[in-house]
Amino acid sequence: MREDFVFNTLDKHRGRFLELAESCPEDKRYIVPEHFNNTLHWQIGHVLTMTEHLIFGLTKKNSNLPVYYKDLFGSGTRPTEWRENAPEWDFLMAQLREQPDRIHDLFTNKLGVSVEGNFLKAESVGELILSSVMHEISHVGTVSAMLKLLHS
Repeated sequence: MREDFVFNTLDKHRGRFLELAESCPEDKRYIVPEHFNNTLHWQIGHVLTMTEHLIFGLTKKNSNLPVYYKDLFGSGTRPTEWRENAPEWDFLMAQLREQPDRIHDLFTNKLGVSVEGNFLKAESVGELILSSVMHEISHVGTVSAMLKLLHS
């Protein structure tokens, strides 16, 4: 697996996700659009949290995120069920911008390292990273659709 391909793919799609999120007006970030369960604020927290879990968690590396992020942004969660305050938009965005650098730093020259059995059936670090990117791409589509509804 070519390292430049994997890391460029990660960076390109994270950049697109950030670009979309940054285009969201401040007054629309916490609105749940019709036909959706979550806000754009939740979307950015979810992508951050799931990337952390899929890459750092499944490789048994230390996460930079608090454990409670899974309760806020894990699959199946929604803001209407939050029991505590979520981190602010700008803080989550800063974490999203920084996360790819940590991935690069920790996994450069290690994409072929085997990973233990996991629900993704990924066999290497590189496959985990690409699986995480595929997850993020699906949320690019979701965020794009949400923004269209919020701007109408």
